[in-house]
Amino acid sequence: MAGLKEVRERITSISSTKQITSAMKMVSAAKLRRAQDAITRMRPYASKLKEILENLSATLDSSEGGAFSTERPIEKVLIVAVSSNRGLCGGFNSNVNKQVMNLVNGVYAGKEISVLSIGKKSGEFLKRRNLNVIERHDGVYDNLTFDVISPIAQSIMDAFVAGKYDRVDVVYNQFQNAATQLCVAEQFLPVAPPAVTEKTSSTDYIFEPGKAEIVADLIPRSLKTQLYAATLDSHASEHGARMTAMHKATDNASDILKALKLSYNKARQAAITNEILEIVGGAAALEEG
Repeated sequence: MAGLKEVRERITSISSTKQITSAMKMVSAAKLRRAQDAITRMRPYASKLKEILENLSATLDSSEGGAFSTERPIEKVLIVAVSSNRGLCGGFNSNVNKQVMNLVNGVYAGKEISVLSIGKKSGEFLKRRNLNVIERHDGVYDNLTFDVISPIAQSIMDAFVAGKYDRVDVVYNQFQNAATQLCVAEQFLPVAPPAVTEKTSSTDYIFEPGKAEIVADLIPRSLKTQLYAATLDSHASEHGARMTAMHKATDNASDILKALKLSYNKARQAAITNEILEIVGGAAALEEG
């Protein structure tokens, strides 16, 4: 009977866990819809602005704002790691951390690496790996707006222009759909020129009132938008990953409960059968006596 009691307690425990994971799945699904709408609206604008920026940067010199396009020998690198503040979202955070460590130990091995983290999980992990985490922005998801991300992007741009960093990469999860998130490392600075293919052609822009004035506003705005879009992508990916993880956890709990209940019923039936046999055996012994 002690075995039956243990199985009952485990059934109760897993049933409670299943209720929690099911509730978390529904909460993440609701948050995902809002986050997905935000990144869906932002992507066309960010994509077009980036395209214009890349075309412009190829024609600029440093006096016209091309400081953001200046190529320097890569010695000092800043990696912006975009993760979440909470776990229980599958491999969402670990993928970002692995990508950062791959850059540190691979492409940028031997370079002076600094890290700026957006989201608590990457900041904590990379700090434990003794990386130089210069800034941690754990509160951006409390009110994720362009105005919150803009100062972070501005400080990165100022540091690059001042020569503190020769290269800036952003590592984040790119939202594909609720079940798929692609961890990518994108070059943030210097601004990369557009890839030249047979189908692409340079675009001539007419500047009004003037090239210098427009470029001075366009390039910083495009870079801020690029970082904001990456953060929105990561935010939507987080909820998609958590919804998928909680869905799998709920399904697994259902499978375990089914197996436990079957095991419990078999053990209970065996116990009842043993009791019946004992009663029948006792009655037969009395009749013989």
